[in-house]
Amino acid sequence: MSSLAHGIPDSTPAIGTSVSADDFKRAFRGHPGGIAVITAYGENGPVALTASSVSSVSADPPLLIFSVSALSSATPTIIAADTIVVHLLDAEDISLARAGATSGLDRFADTSTWSRLATGEPVYHGVRAWLRCKVVSRMDAGGSTVIAAQALQVDVERDLEPGEAGAALVYYNRSWHRLGEHSLLD
Repeated sequence: MSSLAHGIPDSTPAIGTSVSADDFKRAFRGHPGGIAVITAYGENGPVALTASSVSSVSADPPLLIFSVSALSSATPTIIAADTIVVHLLDAEDISLARAGATSGLDRFADTSTWSRLATGEPVYHGVRAWLRCKVVSRMDAGGSTVIAAQALQVDVERDLEPGEAGAALVYYNRSWHRLGEHSLLD
C-alpha cells in the first residue's frame, strides 16, 4: 500500500474496477448542479445545450470547466469551437434551460431572444450573466468531453451582493429547483 503526500493510505481501486453506472448516478442524484447554457457558432449555424457541470476553476486567470455529452447534437460544434459563450442562469431563465435540454428543438427560432456578438458567438439576451470564453483545453472523459475555457468578456445582468440569496437555478434529483431565502442556512 502506498502513501499519498499527507500520509493517507492510497485506497484507490486498481484501474479497470469501478462502481456501476447506476450507483454512480444514485450518488450524484443528491448533489445539485448550477445550470448554464453553452452556445457556439459553427459551419451549420448556432448551437446550444444545457449543462449542470460548469465550475469556476481559477479567478486569475479566469478559468472555468464544463463537460458536454457525446449524445448531444450540439457537442461536435462546441468541441470544435475556439470560443464559446457560457450563460449562467437563475430561476428567471428556466425556459432557456428547458429549451437547451430538449432534443430536436430549434433553440434559435425566436430571433428576438438572441443575437451574435461582434466576434460571432450566439448570446441570449436577458440572462443572469454570460461569459465569452476562449477554449484552452479539451479532454475526452468516457462518453463526454471536458472543456476548460478562459473568460474573455463578461456581462452580468442580475448581480448579487455577497451573502444575498438570489434565485439560483439548480438541477437536483432529476428536477429543476430555485434556491433562495428559504434555502439559506446560517
